[in-house]
Amino acid sequence: MTKARVLIVGTGGIGTVSAYSLEQGGQAEVTAVMRSNYEAALQNGIDLDSVQYGQVKAWKPTAIVNAVPDVSKGNIAPFDFILVTTKNIPDVPPTVADIIAPAVTPGKTAIVLSQNGINIEKPLVARFPGTPIISSVAYTGATETAPAKIYHDDEDCQKIGAFASPSVPADVAAEAAQRYVQIYNPHGKLDVIYEPEVDRIRWRKIAYNGSMNPISSMLRMDVVQMRMSRHVIDDLIVPIVLEVRATAEANGIVLQPDLIHAVIHQDPVDTGFKPSMCQDYEKGNLMEIENLVGEPLREAEKANVPAPTLRIVYGIMKGLQARVKAEKGIWKPVFEPGNPYE
Repeated sequence: MTKARVLIVGTGGIGTVSAYSLEQGGQAEVTAVMRSNYEAALQNGIDLDSVQYGQVKAWKPTAIVNAVPDVSKGNIAPFDFILVTTKNIPDVPPTVADIIAPAVTPGKTAIVLSQNGINIEKPLVARFPGTPIISSVAYTGATETAPAKIYHDDEDCQKIGAFASPSVPADVAAEAAQRYVQIYNPHGKLDVIYEPEVDRIRWRKIAYNGSMNPISSMLRMDVVQMRMSRHVIDDLIVPIVLEVRATAEANGIVLQPDLIHAVIHQDPVDTGFKPSMCQDYEKGNLMEIENLVGEPLREAEKANVPAPTLRIVYGIMKGLQARVKAEKGIWKPVFEPGNPYE
């Protein structure tokens, strides 16, 4: 049997666990795009301290590259799937579509987005018409603690389905998603399943990510501290969750009745967990504010759903993002032509 060729863009914690899982299944050969960790992985392999796979030393996928391959040059075979696990920050170039474009073969490649947020598929649907776009909502816990050294503390768990695309028949997109699941989890040993209602799963996750992530970032508090304060939950988290629920329902997606309780109690009380957005901000990294906060707000506005808390939180997060951009030299705090506030 010919193995599926899978390109993974974003081989940090989640991407590396995905690469290892895919190759362990025996039906895929993985090409991993690695940048800051490229030399370490090439020379010494990847060390994986995994709750699922144990201690894995000096492992290497089928191929390690330091840039997305350009399949148009003809010296590399086309990819069946491109799995994207990078942070999704569309307000800073290059975009996901720009990054993966050289590796996409129309009529051959399907794109798997294992990223957080809603509407993440829309730029790719526009850029690659006719290409199946697959949604992976991942709950896997994995962190790169040093170059090519991964700590994997929550087992590989993904709900996978197809994004809607006007130029891809629904059955074709669903078949691509099901095939990816079969390649990823051929023996049924992993909690990686096909989910036809993956849009609902993605909206359910945004109820947490669109509330806990930005509020933790703004306050520099862990999730348990926010619960202990009570007013942070009552005045900020609950209103956002309600706004997300109403917006999802306006889009035909009904979320669970106990959504507020589920979001608030998602993390155990014996942890000082800070969501990834807060961790990024504390490290001086760019944050995924557009797809976690901006898109839910824009969807609310399109549906005429009141979302005053999301609006204020989005404005504050854009300000924090501007500070990070300025520190990185991406944005210059100067008055641009037409600015009425000069």
